Amino acid sequence: MEKIRCRWCVGDSLYEKYHDEEWGVPVYEDQKLFEFLTLETFQAGLSWITILRKRENFKKAFDNFDYKKVAQYTEEKIQELLQDTGIIRNQLKIRAAVTNAQAFMETQKEFGSFSDYIWKFTGGKPIINNPKTLADVPATTPLSDEISKDLKKRGFKFVGSTVIYAHMQATGMVNDHVGECWTKK
Repeated sequence: MEKIRCRWCVGDSLYEKYHDEEWGVPVYEDQKLFEFLTLETFQAGLSWITILRKRENFKKAFDNFDYKKVAQYTEEKIQELLQDTGIIRNQLKIRAAVTNAQAFMETQKEFGSFSDYIWKFTGGKPIINNPKTLADVPATTPLSDEISKDLKKRGFKFVGSTVIYAHMQATGMVNDHVGECWTKK
């Protein structure tokens, strides 16, 4: 018997694997949270499958998403990344990744970990939504608006409410699997 999945991932094995193993699964580890934040910022204006297909290239280009290393990137490294055909070569997004790594570390200093900071918005637990169809899944919520605003105050870039809501879904802060999806069973 075939698994029933959220319709957005059906038909692409990479998308299905991501849906089945990662999307909506709570992430509390800082490096993984930074990975998703970085990938989501590069996804702005593009499809998630585009980013997933380049994920391994991003991992290699951004030192396995080691935010301590990314925060130290020099202009020379930024120029090198702008030549890397394996990633999205958007100068503003590349520079945002460096800025975000620096802001990420400042946030860690204040809260002990980025995980403690970001999860405080949900009380440390996932928000379980029960959308019946994909049309019932919002692009933003008042909570993603609030987190976006707070991140921007902290110096983060490319963290609009839509990007943040996608990040919340990716890291399991919200679970938006539709009712018929096998993950809800």
